[in-house]
Amino acid sequence: MLYRRVRSFAVTAAILLLAAGITVSAQESAHRGRKYKPPPPTSRIEVTILRSIDGKPIENASVIFKLKGDKGNMELKTNEDGKAVIDVLPINSDVELQVIAKGFQTYGDDYKVDKDQMAIEIKMNRPGEQYSLYKQHDQKADAGKSPDKDKTGDANKNAAPKDAAKDKPAESAKQNDAQPGAGQPQPQ
Repeated sequence: MLYRRVRSFAVTAAILLLAAGITVSAQESAHRGRKYKPPPPTSRIEVTILRSIDGKPIENASVIFKLKGDKGNMELKTNEDGKAVIDVLPINSDVELQVIAKGFQTYGDDYKVDKDQMAIEIKMNRPGEQYSLYKQHDQKADAGKSPDKDKTGDANKNAAPKDAAKDKPAESAKQNDAQPGAGQPQPQ
């Protein structure tokens, strides 16, 4: 009987020592591995894409996020409410945001992610008319622009005088430069 008690005590003690050894070795192995570095805190950004004319949402627009200094980008599509949500961008990062929607002008801007939640609303415009030199334009819109001025505001010294060959056909202007006294009739 005493033998049974000693044997059960020895078995119990061996199991306890074995369990303690496993726990100690598990704690030691945690210190030997790589150091755990938690990911940076991220922000939840909700982008809403609307038409500028009537404020209705634009479905299936591409919303592209590109972290500055990072290769690649993240692209989302808007839902039927015109919303796209992303929650993986780190706080205190700079992001280039681009929106592409069929039938609308492309939008792009830089944003600073500085809050844990941000809401961005973008109103998309229809494509405008291209500027043409062959159409008459409102003088008020062109009043501040002068093609003969360079960036410093001084008259461009290389520009030809405006009225020198304005009324003459191109061929007669070339003849006048090539022949002396071409403005007067020549005897034959």
